[in-house]
Amino acid sequence: MTTPGMDRLGIGMLSVFGLPPVELVNLAADLGCRFVSAALQGMPLVPLGYPRFSLADDAGLRRTVLAAMDARGVAISLGDGFLVLPDAEMTAFRADLDVLAQLGVPQINVVSLDPDLARSFDQFAALTELAAHRGIQTLVEPVPGLTVGDLPTALAAVEHVGRPDFRVLIDTMHLIRSGSGAADVAAIDPARIGYAQLNDTTLRPRGGNYMEEAMFERMVPGEGELPLRDILSVLPSDIVIELEVPRRQLALDGVSPIDRLRPCVEAARRLLSEVPS
Repeated sequence: MTTPGMDRLGIGMLSVFGLPPVELVNLAADLGCRFVSAALQGMPLVPLGYPRFSLADDAGLRRTVLAAMDARGVAISLGDGFLVLPDAEMTAFRADLDVLAQLGVPQINVVSLDPDLARSFDQFAALTELAAHRGIQTLVEPVPGLTVGDLPTALAAVEHVGRPDFRVLIDTMHLIRSGSGAADVAAIDPARIGYAQLNDTTLRPRGGNYMEEAMFERMVPGEGELPLRDILSVLPSDIVIELEVPRRQLALDGVSPIDRLRPCVEAARRLLSEVPS
């Protein structure tokens, strides 16, 4: 019997602060999860002693990761780290997209740090075209404080790009903190939602810096104040649910990745088991 939600759950790279990719694959498998997200460059965000790595430059590492994924039944569900920057063009990502295609990555995630909204939308379209040539779909993630900071703006980007392979990524913290909710997600054509990141937090900020909280201290699903059951119930039933739950203080206190993530996986399975199929 399959554990409820097992086939949809992934472990997000932000949750493990630069853990090398083979270790991340093994962590996901040990937790009974089939997916991980990945960035090509591993830059430890927290001083935990992990070495830097580059999937882009190290062909041997790519082969080792592919072998580990095959052996453990895990796949990379999302390639992260794609940014729209002022005065930079998406063609700079061609080599990275080639590497992700080699790793079998089906989707990438993009955010914009370019304050020019119209240019950001055009760059999304350019990246989507480049990715499509390699069989990769593209997602835009609305993040409060960034150029695409909320769900309405992300949907406007989807309208502008006008392709079925450019969709929205729903992150539960970003969704609620930007002023949207489950009803807004329910109103979207499900075909426009390609991925979700599950985490919990308080309704009001827990500190002065939103990105600091988002990058380093989120909460186990069900331990905060977000309406996670309502959100999960209106998400498409066939998308990956990635656990993006960075818990920096526990990591610095010496709590292992598997012990930090196990409560998150167990909570996610409980929540998914309560969502009508």
